[in-house]
Amino acid sequence: MTNESPPIPDAVLTSATERLEADSLSLAENEALLRALSELRPVYERERSYFVLGNYDREPMARLNLVVDRLNRRSDAYAFRMSDVRGGWNNGIQKFCLIADLVTHIVGVAEKEPSGFLVEQGLLVGTEEYFEKSHVLKRAYPDAEEDHPYGWMEDGVFELLEAEDRLHHWETEDDLVATVETLP
Repeated sequence: MTNESPPIPDAVLTSATERLEADSLSLAENEALLRALSELRPVYERERSYFVLGNYDREPMARLNLVVDRLNRRSDAYAFRMSDVRGGWNNGIQKFCLIADLVTHIVGVAEKEPSGFLVEQGLLVGTEEYFEKSHVLKRAYPDAEEDHPYGWMEDGVFELLEAEDRLHHWETEDDLVATVETLP
């Protein structure tokens, strides 16, 4: 790895430019956004990149960190969470879309109440490009009293991903580690 920044691929610049033009951003906001994107240099330097989504509460965050750590153990991979991209983003959907455009894989870690990325799940299935690179690691709750602990919207997202063999089930942290190993 050299100290020089690798060139940002033209497709990424085009996508970012189109999104920036679609929104009214001040010069300062535009510069902050581009600076934040430049911090994702490892995305361009690795063959695979993983944008990991989920709940940022303490215990679920530990599991998100576990997923990021396991993916980063791959020699050709770079994994990160949305919160790893700094900057004063006023629009979380814009931030999600710009980052999702850059990566090769989007990985959601779903746990009930709250899932932590409910809005993003809608974007995953509503955008073909994002859907095609998405995998969700869904926590199973065998002792749950309710049949559908996630709710109708998430169940619909899960069904679509399951039909494409991109929904992965886990119960324990050991299961989660084993599930992460099955990701492309």
